[in-house]
This record gives sequence, structure tokens and C-alpha cells, in this order.
Amino acid sequence: MKFTIDKESLLKPLQTVQGVVERRQTLPILTNLLLSLQDELLSVTATDMEVELVAHTTIPGGVNGDITVPARKFIDICRSLPADAVVEFELEGEKAAVKSGRSRFSLTTLPAGEYPGSDSLTDVLALSVEQKDLKRLFELTQFAMAHQDVRYYLNGLLLEIGSEGLSTIATDGHRLAMADLAIPTTGVDEQRQIIIPRKAVGELARLLNVEDGVVGIEVSSNLVRFTLTEMQLTSKLIDGRFPDYQRVIPELTPEGCHIKVDRELLRQSLARASILSNEKYRAIRLSLDTGVLKILANNPDQEEAEDELEVDYAGGALEIGFNVSYLMDALATLPAEVAHLYLTDASSSCLIRGESCDDCQYVVMPMRL
Repeated sequence: MKFTIDKESLLKPLQTVQGVVERRQTLPILTNLLLSLQDELLSVTATDMEVELVAHTTIPGGVNGDITVPARKFIDICRSLPADAVVEFELEGEKAAVKSGRSRFSLTTLPAGEYPGSDSLTDVLALSVEQKDLKRLFELTQFAMAHQDVRYYLNGLLLEIGSEGLSTIATDGHRLAMADLAIPTTGVDEQRQIIIPRKAVGELARLLNVEDGVVGIEVSSNLVRFTLTEMQLTSKLIDGRFPDYQRVIPELTPEGCHIKVDRELLRQSLARASILSNEKYRAIRLSLDTGVLKILANNPDQEEAEDELEVDYAGGALEIGFNVSYLMDALATLPAEVAHLYLTDASSSCLIRGESCDDCQYVVMPMRL
């Protein structure tokens, strides 16, 4: 295996896949990258046995072959070279020689045949989505995923594929985020639900482009594959039953409380009050009365905060507690200038929606104070 390439052309696929490289050395070869050159196409692969990411770049000439090299060292070497550097890569026995100008590096290698590959997809459901639309779905919901929850099915994002489009749903048991995308999905006869692991969601959100471009999605019984122009991400699916999220979304009733408020003003008010909230529980109290919302917080040091906002609210007096971080996360993500908050009583969840924005909604569970 031998090739010559300029630094930037090599660094691009390396930086694309680096987030997948396994940091914990459970299996030494997982800390390596698989380099494969076939017919002037260089493929760079990283995997942690759950998520596999492959990036491609074209190299004129070169000698076909494949090998694995230490990921962090190889990437750091390429980064450290001058901007206009040309990199020469060649196998020399069981070592990989990397040369550029007067710099020379010799890296240990492991055989490409030992590198784990992803399973093949069977009984595939295939569809295409604009990259910017899929990126928006992820960005509107991924913050609500659980992190290392014993309920493993919450440590991912639910992708729901139906005849009328796609939905993404995330919840950690204390809050829920949901976003919809109305697109034609030909060939989808019945609703399909898959749970994508947290790591795969994070990598995709980073890689998806907000500009024009299409991503192909292939779903099988235990895998999902996303194909972009110069890269391909394959992920195992979380095997579990996602909660019935529709039961969590409160029903809107005429007798319920409806608050209309400037989203950014409310977020800033919550941020100020949160400074004196309990650092462990992050609890704040919302005190509502006609036209006024008071945000109250206190902590074990007997410190107190009160912030008052004018709001569009015509109901009666109501007090309810929430984790302030959950409210602020939802408001920071909501793509609307005006937020609508819906409450039923002092023990009900809060439903948050945006004005003139019906493709996403957020639910935050209350706290006992």
C-alpha cells in the first residue's frame, strides 16, 4: 500500500471519523483506523463495534492495499504538518512510514483482516431526506436523550418513519422533546420505529450539512445506515421498547392555563433566578396570576431569588415547581420568538410550543416543592 496526498485532503476524512474511535482500550485494534486504497479511492474507517463511520477521498495513482494505524497518533501527525504539506504514506514491513518534507514517522500497524466490520443489512427499508431537514430534527430533540440511564432504551433517539413523514422523539423520563418532518415516504406501508444510540445521533448531527444535499437512510431489523456524499455511518439499533410518548403529551383543554410570553425574555428570567437555586435539584417555582409570572428560587444557604415577567395570561392564581434546567433547555431549542406554555394544574406537566411553529413540542414534568 502506497499513496501521496496533500495534507488537507487527508485530514478531512480523518477528522470526519475521529469521534467514533474507541478511547477505552477494550480491544486494541479499535483504537486504530482502517485505511483501504482501492482504485484511487481511499476509505478511512473507524468503529467502536456499535457505530461504524467510513469517509472517502480520491487519490490519483497509488498502490492498492489496506492496513490499520493508530488513530490518535496518525491524526496528530497530520495536524502538526505545515498547511501546504504533501504526505507520503507507505507500508514498510509491519510498520507504516509517513513522510512529509524533512519529517519522517514510523507507526506500528495491525492487519486489516483483524478489523471488525459491520453486519450486512437485510430486509431494508430505504428512503432519502434532505440533510438540512434531518439535521433540524436531531437538533430539536437530541438534548432530551437520557445519559447512561439503566432504562437503556432512553439512551437514544426514537426515529419514527410513517407514511406521512418522519418524527424524532427523545426523553429521559423527566422531559420529552418531539419534532416532525412532513415528507413523502414511498414504500412505507406501516409505521416503523427504531432507537438510534446517543453516540450515532451526536456524530450525525455533527456531520449533516445545513446546505443542499441528500442523505440516504437504510433501516434493517438491527442496523441503520446513513449515506452522504463522502461518508457512510452504520449503527446498531438499541433493542428495546420506547415508551408510549403520546400518553405523556398533555391534552389541551379550555379550562387549562395558557401562557403566552417572549421566549428569550422568559429564558433570561429563568437563568437569573436559577443562580440561587439548589445546585443539586435545580428547582424553581412559577407563581402565576393575571398578566404576571413570578419566578422564585431558593437554596439551603437561605438565599432567595425572585424575577417577575409580564405575560399574556388571563387565568387564576397557580403555583408549580420545575427543574429550571429542563425549562431552559426547551426554550433555548424552541425555534420561535414567542413561546406558548400550557398547564392544567399544580401537578401537571408543562407543554411548550412555539407560535407559528407546529413541527416541534416539549414536555417538562413538574417537581414537588
